[in-house]
Amino acid sequence: MSDTKLETITSMNYSNTDNILLDVKNIIEAAQQQAYQAINITLVKRNWLIGYRIVEEELKGTTRTDNYGKEKMKTLSKSLTKEYGKGFDVSSLYKFKRFYEVYPDILDSLSPKSSGQILSWTHYRVLFVPIQMKI
Repeated sequence: MSDTKLETITSMNYSNTDNILLDVKNIIEAAQQQAYQAINITLVKRNWLIGYRIVEEELKGTTRTDNYGKEKMKTLSKSLTKEYGKGFDVSSLYKFKRFYEVYPDILDSLSPKSSGQILSWTHYRVLFVPIQMKI
């Protein structure tokens, strides 16, 4: 058996019992869990990168007024929402920015091969609440 096949069998929770229905359900559930984890990792990376890009833009305009930054965020939000739908309101963009500022090295810990569960974007948002209250 090849290493790739063995890795797939192991990672997909494969078993060969007398109950094919149970075996197939286990495969489906393992695949769903892996898909959820991949989506969570991708969303966290996306939101971190958006925050990173916003901070880069702010650093370019350090001599500009605070109003300029707020207007730029509103314009960005409006354009993104028009093209991609919900999830890019001004509040979310500020959360993405804050996410990058609070966790500048988070990408080093995100890997689909990490053992155990990886925090989702929702978890990080919940963690922000105490941090934002102090600011």
